[in-house]
Amino acid sequence: ARLAHVAAEAEVKVPYADELPSRQTQLEALRDTPEFDVLVVGGGATGAGCALDAVTRNLKTALVERSDFSSGTSSRSTKLIHGGVRYLQKAIMKLDYEQYMMVKEALHERANLLEIAPHLSAPLPIMLPVYKWWQLPYYWAGIKMYDLVAGIHCLKSSYVLSKSKALELFPMLKKDKLVGAIVYYDGQHNDARMNLAIALSAARHGAAVANYTEVVSLLKSKDQQTGKERVCGARCRDIITRQEFDVRAKCVINATGPFTDSLRQMDKQEISNICQPSAGVHIVIPGYYSPDNMGLLDPATSDGRVIFFLPWENMTIAGTTDTPTNVTAHPIPGEDDINFILREVRNYLSPDVEVRRGDVLAAWSGIRPLVTDPNSKDTQSICRNHIVSISDSGLVTIAGGKWTTYRSMAEETLDAAIKSHSLSAEPCRTVGLMLEGAKGWTPTLYIRLVQDYGLEKEVAQHLASTYGAKAFDVAKMAKVTGQRWPIVGKRLVSEFPYIEAEVLYAIKEYACTAIDVIARRTRLGFLNVQAADEALPRIVHIMGKELNWTQEKRTEELESAKTFLYHEMGYRSRSEQLTKTSEINLDYQEVVRYKNRFHKFDKESKGFITTVDVQRVLESINVQIDENALHEILNEVDLNKNGQVEIDEFLQLMSAVKKGQVSDSRLAILMKTAEETLDIRGPVTVDRSGGGV
Repeated sequence: ARLAHVAAEAEVKVPYADELPSRQTQLEALRDTPEFDVLVVGGGATGAGCALDAVTRNLKTALVERSDFSSGTSSRSTKLIHGGVRYLQKAIMKLDYEQYMMVKEALHERANLLEIAPHLSAPLPIMLPVYKWWQLPYYWAGIKMYDLVAGIHCLKSSYVLSKSKALELFPMLKKDKLVGAIVYYDGQHNDARMNLAIALSAARHGAAVANYTEVVSLLKSKDQQTGKERVCGARCRDIITRQEFDVRAKCVINATGPFTDSLRQMDKQEISNICQPSAGVHIVIPGYYSPDNMGLLDPATSDGRVIFFLPWENMTIAGTTDTPTNVTAHPIPGEDDINFILREVRNYLSPDVEVRRGDVLAAWSGIRPLVTDPNSKDTQSICRNHIVSISDSGLVTIAGGKWTTYRSMAEETLDAAIKSHSLSAEPCRTVGLMLEGAKGWTPTLYIRLVQDYGLEKEVAQHLASTYGAKAFDVAKMAKVTGQRWPIVGKRLVSEFPYIEAEVLYAIKEYACTAIDVIARRTRLGFLNVQAADEALPRIVHIMGKELNWTQEKRTEELESAKTFLYHEMGYRSRSEQLTKTSEINLDYQEVVRYKNRFHKFDKESKGFITTVDVQRVLESINVQIDENALHEILNEVDLNKNGQVEIDEFLQLMSAVKKGQVSDSRLAILMKTAEETLDIRGPVTVDRSGGGV
């Protein structure tokens, strides 16, 4: 890839190296260009890959995406860049050459992706714990074969660990019956940012790319020689302004993932579906559940699936499930799937580590666009790889495949499109072509950000690993904090390194909504729904000021982002752990203890407490909490939303905490701390007569 990179860079012109064209400029280019060579529909990994491949072959290229870049499956993956250990296992067991070649191709693509976006990706060691002696040589042989197939693209050689060494590297692992472990290497990346980097790279090379632009219908014209109807572009609608316009193109590529069939049916109504969607749910739990730089693979779950347990963005990600689903733009993670993943995680972790439902900070569902080959006689068999098909009217469809192979899928698609539409194009140049932010990035770049701008180290590391060399552009936009340290860079929320300047930079990267910022420009919504919810008012304020939003538009943005977090990012599942119907599962002594704690706040024995009661106790122990924050704390537990917390609601909370359904309850921790302080000090009266000392 290094040699290819030199060749690719030498040959490709970058017209917008300094500044990205605005979204408005891109829409004008779509509207005013008489005819493009290629129009790509879909802004996921595959669609963006096709646009980058086409534009670097000197084809006049356009791309439209009806939502945001990477808003679908491409942002909801397991975050791995992998060849597929389990595919290799199947290839060997069934002597399946096609499956073997699929793994080999993916391993080549893995090496290329790590090379062209080193800031967004890195090798990750993954441990495979072994609990039966006979499995050790079996798994070792399989993993060594994985290294062998990778050949020169092998990241690092796999190795075997003794029981004690495995526990030293992964102390949370279950000790019982553990005989050892095998560690192998795969790649890991920030999927939505990687997708965005591909789309922005296409834009910099001159492609007209626009998000929030949907295809209303396909344009067709009669071929003069054959008399057949041919697809010659698309009628598009800007979702933000509702304006419609035609985009004409010699070739239209359908790269819409799970929505493949809806575009195919625009081309030919009576065509049968080829997409068989499958939902994969992932959950995010706190970082302390896994070591900083070691993942875990459960090769055989209770129902035969594979579960990954990986450190990602200082959190731990666990998944995935595999259940048939309907195609939807807004998939929702199910409680059953969340609990299935938690059960599997419990099986591998030490009994000392209590895996609590309340520790699930976010959960999401992504739809895998599994496909059946329309050219195959047996339409029931699901194609394990991707397929490229060309309809009678010339619509090119790329479907299936996986994240890792997006580039080779794009190359194959463009080769087919160029051949079938007789386009004049140069050979593919995307092997080794550095993506947005990669050129000029070094592992120590963050140090310059700290030294030159006075950013916190954690913030500087985050900016360098998210934006690469473009991190300096973000740092330049950061406002002075007015503190001794950090000098610049005000955080959106205290426990995450995302700063306010990133919201402004996100607008330059075509972010149009608050959801774009919390889900794809930053990954806050995927990491912690409560933190994202907390950051939303500030994000909407910054975007509203920059984009001149009316008050009505700001309210609408806030509500739609909250709805997104509630349904698609698992906030609903999290908040429903404490409901009016929750059983109180406490023994007699616990009930007495918690009632006593409650009555320390409810001095008048009203049977409920309000912010005034809590504030009075906090003042007596010299603790200051903002009134709005206190209102929020009580509101989390106030199930009937009457502005007060009844004794039953408090007991339900403590029962949910005991069962692990709720964790980090601010009211529970605050009341316990206050009680302990009061017990140490003894009773303190707050009703002093003369306000004496």
